[in-house]
Order: sequence, then structure tokens, then C-alpha cells
Amino acid sequence: MIALKALSKNPFKSLLIFSSITIAVMAIFLISSVSQGVIGMYSKMIKTDGDIIITQKGISDTFFSNVDISLLEKIDKLEHVTSSYAMIVGASPIGHIPIAGIYGTTANHFSHYKLSSGKYPKEGEVILGANLAKQFATVGVNIGNKRFRISGVYSSDIGFEEGGVVMNIEDAGVLFNRSASFILVSSDSPNKIDNIIKKISGMDSAIEVKTTKNFVKEYNQFKIIENSSFVISTLAFAMGLMGIASVMSMIVNSRKEEFGIMRALGKSRFFIIKNLFFETLIMSLSAYLFALVLSLGILAMLPHIEMLQGYVNGTLSLSTALYVLASTLFMALLGSLIPAWIASKTDPILLINQGCA
Repeated sequence: MIALKALSKNPFKSLLIFSSITIAVMAIFLISSVSQGVIGMYSKMIKTDGDIIITQKGISDTFFSNVDISLLEKIDKLEHVTSSYAMIVGASPIGHIPIAGIYGTTANHFSHYKLSSGKYPKEGEVILGANLAKQFATVGVNIGNKRFRISGVYSSDIGFEEGGVVMNIEDAGVLFNRSASFILVSSDSPNKIDNIIKKISGMDSAIEVKTTKNFVKEYNQFKIIENSSFVISTLAFAMGLMGIASVMSMIVNSRKEEFGIMRALGKSRFFIIKNLFFETLIMSLSAYLFALVLSLGILAMLPHIEMLQGYVNGTLSLSTALYVLASTLFMALLGSLIPAWIASKTDPILLINQGCA
């Protein structure tokens, strides 16, 4: 109760602290969540459709990988292989859209894309993701130097796909001049995956075969995104935390007269420290919760913003939320309790004089 009264006595200062903490917390929430969302979407696209992935050896990015699609015939004959499909992934201007994802796939994978209207594409045709389809009212689109007829619209749980285009792998092969970016293989038994990997690896010396789980862990692009976002979010958060500690310290120092009067009235150092502790705790927790709600609201809106085409998405992990909570409380308490402890040891008369100066 005393802590709440103290906060209400200085509404402007309280609002300043509240805003500083909120902005700092939101910075790390949004930066780290968006980067994790991007990684999550692409890894989900790979992991949900196969146990094994085949890429070109020595190529770290699937956008540049080139695998011989004729391997599908041999792979399908292997024991314990239930299905396999090839895909070409690329990006290109589509009509007036500067850049969008293009997914060329074999016909047996079309069912992955849930049609909301029309039919699956034949040669010279494409289907548009629901987000991208909102940008076009025509019956055809220009992709690269070729015009394709729009045969349908599909929906997907993955934002990348919602903002992209799906076509036959043969058409994508002409556009990007490659056979397949990667091949995904499904097995009927997890225990047989290692054996299948050995057999496929022996089919072609120019390929690299991994489980999809290991591929996602080792994918260089994910590491770059993770490391970049970690550095940016850490710097943003560190600056925010230093700002929080500085603001808390200045506000505590501005209350020296108040602390001096408390000491002159016989209040103990512990009483001053305890009340300031609860003031800081209430302010930090309320700002954190407000930032959390705002961040979750923004992240929920991102997939529905048409201009982003579903490519920007975000997921906030529990570990990130707890890490930010602990860091926020630690820095806020550090910035307030240290100067308060120093002030509480000073002679009350000196504190009153310093506060009045």
C-alpha cells in the first residue's frame, strides 16, 4: 500500500520509468520473436513433410542447391520408403510484387497445399497463396520472363507459403535452371532412417543426405538469422536496461530529501529499502506485463498485414519471456536499491540539505 502511494505521488516520474521498461522489453520480444518465427516457418515446412532431406553437397543454401530429380525413381524402390518428392525453391518478382517465394514441386506433393478455390496447376499454370492472391485480380501473372495462368488459390499454416506461388517442378526448373533444390523422403520406420540415408548417399557422390531434424539444426541461414537477431536484440535490450537503471538511479537520488525526513522520523534503513524494493517490483512487473501483452498483440497482427504477404511472423518462447522478466527485474532493482542503500547510510540532515539543494 505504501509503495502504491509513493508511485501515485510522482505520476510523471512513474510514467517515465514505466515507458522506459516497456520499450526495452518490447524491443527484445519483437526482434527475437520475428527471427524465431522466420526460422520456425521454414523448418516446419521441411520437417513436416519428410524424415530425410537430400541437397547438393557443399551448398549451404537450398536456394542454390541442385539435385538430380531422376534420383526419385531409385529412392521410391528402396525398402521402408513410403514417399518422396522433389522441390525447387526460389524467389522472383511476380507482377507488381517486388519479390515473392516460388515453390516448384512434383505432383504428388500438391495435396500439401489446401485449395480454397480452383484446381492444382498444370503446365504453364500456378496457384497463389491466400495472402498473395489478395494482390491480384487478373487471370494470369508474369513471373520472370513468362506469363502463367492462375488456376487456383491455396491456404497454408506456414506464412512463407501463404505469400508465395506454387507451380509444377518442370516450369520452376526452366525459370531457375535447375533440376531440384532438394528431395524429401519419408520412411515407415524411424529405426530404418539411418540405413536409408546410407543407401541414398551411395546413389550419387554429388549429394548430401541428412535427417530433416539435423538439417534444420545445421542450416547455415538459420544460424545467421539467429546470431544476427541475438546481437541486435541483446544490444537493444542492454541499452534499454541501462536506461532503466539510469532512470531509476536518478529518481532515487531525487528523493534524498524524502529519505532524510524518514530517517529523521526514526524510520530504519530496512524500511526505506523495503518500500523502494516493492515500488520497483510493482513498476517493473506491470511494465513487463504491459509490454508482453502489446508484443503478443503485434505478433498476432503481423500475419494479417497484406503488405507483408505472410513472410513476417513471430513466435515468443517461454524461455525468452522468462529471461527478459529476470533481466528486467534485476536491472531495475539494481538501479534503485544501490543508490537507496547508499542514501540510507547518509546522515539525515545531509540528505535533507542535498534534497533541498
